Amino acid sequence: MNNATKTVKLPQHHLLQERSFWRSLNIADWLFAAFIVLVAVMAQFKVPHQMDVYEVSILWGSAVATILLGWFFKPMRWFVPVAIGLAYGAVMLYAGNFDNHNKFLLRYFLSSQSAIMWQCATVFLAWFCYIAGALVAAKQQRSTNTLLGMGTALGWVSALAGFAGLLVRWHESYLLRPDAGHIPVSNLYEVFILFMVITALMYLYYEAKFSLQRAGAFVFTFMAGVVCFILWYSIAREAHQIQPLIPALQSWWMKIHVPANFIGYGAFCMAAMLGIAELVVLRKNGVRWLPDAQTIEEAMYKAIAVGFLFFTIATILGALWAADAWGRYWSWDPKETWAFIVWLNYAVWLHLRLVAGWRGKVLAWWAIIGLFITAFAFVGVNMFLSGLHSYGTL
Repeated sequence: MNNATKTVKLPQHHLLQERSFWRSLNIADWLFAAFIVLVAVMAQFKVPHQMDVYEVSILWGSAVATILLGWFFKPMRWFVPVAIGLAYGAVMLYAGNFDNHNKFLLRYFLSSQSAIMWQCATVFLAWFCYIAGALVAAKQQRSTNTLLGMGTALGWVSALAGFAGLLVRWHESYLLRPDAGHIPVSNLYEVFILFMVITALMYLYYEAKFSLQRAGAFVFTFMAGVVCFILWYSIAREAHQIQPLIPALQSWWMKIHVPANFIGYGAFCMAAMLGIAELVVLRKNGVRWLPDAQTIEEAMYKAIAVGFLFFTIATILGALWAADAWGRYWSWDPKETWAFIVWLNYAVWLHLRLVAGWRGKVLAWWAIIGLFITAFAFVGVNMFLSGLHSYGTL
């Protein structure tokens, strides 16, 4: 009788556990969800002529994903609405005419190029604050201080400016070419901006989860290097100019394949910087201005796991796009080959950690080497090899 009673009560207990997530949501979570749904409805009814059934599905899939992200990572509940609000303010100032970009707020703050330049500036400021804050934390033997807090705040500002800038750039592409506007992930300049936004947001999540403020100097050193490239690319090649889509990219697949890819790239590059931080800690037998090696390695592992998931999804989406565009899923094009090499590299890394139980220096070095493999797949293939994907050259 007792056993029977227990078997009846067990599912009830599990049911209560399953409901606990919904019970944990508060009024701010539901208001955020309502806001995202409202934005999606407005987008669908505002530009229905520019969306087919696939793009409508992407719109609502993105809305659901954004709501879940906001519920999971609470700061996104203010980050997304503020970015959308800034972008909408820019749209109102443009008033359907790109020549209005000389208005004060647009020229210095809200146009896509202005917002992206603010992103670049705040990355450098955050980098300085993280370095200075880590040194002060070591001297004071404290885990945080005002400078580190400023680094975190500036990291958020950089991501906000970059994301708002991309949204505004999307609108500007339609102002310049009403029949050829497109999501701003079509060339190296645009995807580097997206890459910086994703990397900053991922780092800020892991910073909060693992108390990694003192390791921010490593991640933002890398980000500062990316900013230097973006500035050179803008000045030397005028890459910031909005160009029409080439025929190969005129597909709704681009809207899901590219963002998923760069979540993977951002995670892998952040993990490499954490790998360097871990090696510094291990070499010095513990460093006062950095978190302990186990904490850094755990964050590195989580980042690679998330990056591997999204890179896998992106690779599958890329194969489906290839089948739709070229009639075959895989052709061993250089870009496809190097994407497979990147995927295999991190698959082995995860296998060695999860199955073989490897830890420490080997995995840290492997993550750092993985950065060079990822960088070649991201940029090197476009520079040195030719193939079906040779449309993102420097």
